[in-house]
Amino acid sequence: MAQSSTKKLQNTSGRTRLNKFIADCGIASRRKADELIDEGFVKVNGKTVYELGIKIDPENDRVTVKGKAVKVESQKVYVLFFKPRNVVTSMSDPQGRPTVADYFRNFPTRLFPVGRLDWDTEGLLLMTNDGDFSQEVTHPKGEVTKTYLAKLDGVPSAEQLQKLTRGVSIVGGRVAAKSANIVRGKGNSKKAWVKIVITEGKNRQVRRMFEKIGFDVEKLQRTAIGKLTLGALQRGDHRVLAESSLKKIFEDTSKVQEKDNRKLSKSVSSNRKKSAKKKRTALGRKKKSSRSPSRNRNR
Repeated sequence: MAQSSTKKLQNTSGRTRLNKFIADCGIASRRKADELIDEGFVKVNGKTVYELGIKIDPENDRVTVKGKAVKVESQKVYVLFFKPRNVVTSMSDPQGRPTVADYFRNFPTRLFPVGRLDWDTEGLLLMTNDGDFSQEVTHPKGEVTKTYLAKLDGVPSAEQLQKLTRGVSIVGGRVAAKSANIVRGKGNSKKAWVKIVITEGKNRQVRRMFEKIGFDVEKLQRTAIGKLTLGALQRGDHRVLAESSLKKIFEDTSKVQEKDNRKLSKSVSSNRKKSAKKKRTALGRKKKSSRSPSRNRNR
């Protein structure tokens, strides 16, 4: 009986996908909604639904998540949040750790995070109740840029950073940075800060990319999504975004990356010339040294 009910939901045209409906209600992103469905937390008309991709009638079907009825939020809200370190990017945590939800207990609208930042990563995190917006920002096809500042346990060469822009293989597939450059005036001769721009959002991607070129990330902060930046926002604070700010997320940043990559290419070229000069100098000294004994013997 439950099976035929599921088929009816799937085959009826003009309905909304269940994961999209849950996202539109401000409960979770579509990806997280799929997890809630798969784990048996979602019921449609009193029956637990496990199958992904089914469709519902938002007007007539009753949907509950973890026992609570949900409905579509009429007003969409978009918030910029400065996530501190040691906070889970989730609305709840089974281990009882601090979550981003703790910072929005008194917020009038139910929100969920757009994408994620790791436990030990801080910086710009978007919060919303708009599932379509979340999908647009996080989907790889959109190629929305995310900018990070990473403090490393060493100083990478220009050649190593260029390797990141050409692509490296990590857990989850091959990824490439749009740009990667050392931040001048920040860090020291032993530990560098690197600005890296990516469009993917794989688990611990930035840290794993630097591991591929031999460095550990000691600190990591996301400073921008598209052209939207943290500005003067302090850790743990948030501000509601106006439409003009939302547009910055999707603005083209390619010219900035092209400029950074030209700088990187010049550094690589300069390093190669210096290396070639050193080799020629060393070779000349070696030849001079090898001729000296023969002259001494002739005397």
